Amino acid sequence: MQYSNKILNTPSSFIRNILKVTGETDVISFAGGLPNPISFPTDKLKEAINRSIDEHGTKLFQYSTTQGYLPLREYIAAKYKKNYGLDIAPDEILITTGSQQALEIIGKVLLNKGDGVIMEAPGYLGAIQAFTLAEPTFYSVTLEEDGLNVEELEKQLQNPNVKFIYTVPNFQNPTGITYSREKREAIYELVKKYDVAFIEDDPYGELRFRGETLPYIGGGRLENSILLGSFSKTVTPGMRLGWIVTKNKELMGHIETAKQATDLHTNIFSQYVIHDYLANNEYQEHVDKIINLYREQSDAMLAAIEKYFPPTVSYTKPEGGMFIWVTLEEGVSALELFEKAMEEKIAFVPGDPFYTNPENINTLRLNYTNSTPEVIEEGIKRLGKILHQYSKVNS
Repeated sequence: MQYSNKILNTPSSFIRNILKVTGETDVISFAGGLPNPISFPTDKLKEAINRSIDEHGTKLFQYSTTQGYLPLREYIAAKYKKNYGLDIAPDEILITTGSQQALEIIGKVLLNKGDGVIMEAPGYLGAIQAFTLAEPTFYSVTLEEDGLNVEELEKQLQNPNVKFIYTVPNFQNPTGITYSREKREAIYELVKKYDVAFIEDDPYGELRFRGETLPYIGGGRLENSILLGSFSKTVTPGMRLGWIVTKNKELMGHIETAKQATDLHTNIFSQYVIHDYLANNEYQEHVDKIINLYREQSDAMLAAIEKYFPPTVSYTKPEGGMFIWVTLEEGVSALELFEKAMEEKIAFVPGDPFYTNPENINTLRLNYTNSTPEVIEEGIKRLGKILHQYSKVNS
């Protein structure tokens, strides 16, 4: 059997593969980016399912339009207006099967083989995987504690084949960092000089438990702005509902064509149910409960790291979202550490898959949202014991 180069050169999801071996009940896993299941509004969703069927009948089970259920798009547009003051029309929104499909569609629409994609380093591995299918050239820009390195970004924008920049400015995956207001403005001033698309992927933006909400970099300002959003982190990941926002009508037309070729439309049953849930419940109250939960879990992990990790290890202190990024001593391999940690029944994601050209990676990602504070402390204690062993070896 002969396979395409694009699939042969696309890596399997590192995290999905890790989850296969960390799913045992005695493994403490900080590996997956999993929302806490106690945050799922199960009873309210059950009511929404029954109410949707009663009110709309067979419409929930029939083919539908590619752009998505209009009342749901209207709700999303109103949310952007309320939270960010953005005037977005429903026809500037297209519902996707999670943000992951949005990434794959963008790759189809914008990339020819060899075209340039500017990525954060480290960057979201799901985006790396989705874009790799289009066989692009990746250009990495160092992600600093307050956002992209602007000087490096300007240098990479000099490459004539660059088609777009991909960013996660709020509680970034994998680092948990948030771009500062000053850095956002500097990036905007730079990018507006170039004919490239600017993608802001924002699945975690509503999960802020410290600090102030910050404006988007390109949303509402850049002609080629693309915003991505999702209900996976605030309502339910299993229904796979995300969206693409762009005011560029020509771009949206091509996105809709690519969506039609991919799956005709996103699961319409889920769209009706999610909209019914949103229309009949206090969404912000629900999100606030998740925020309080994740604040407690984040605080527990940060306290445990400070208590058990050697002082030579550095780490991010997120203002929201789901992740903490750990930088080990120079020369310590996160992949080797992962093997040692699994022997002690503790799992994390080594930093390697978050880079387009990984070499001697000494970083790792920890997820705190799917464990109790007690389990978090025990897991960090085990990991800290191993790190102290490595610290002694390298001292």
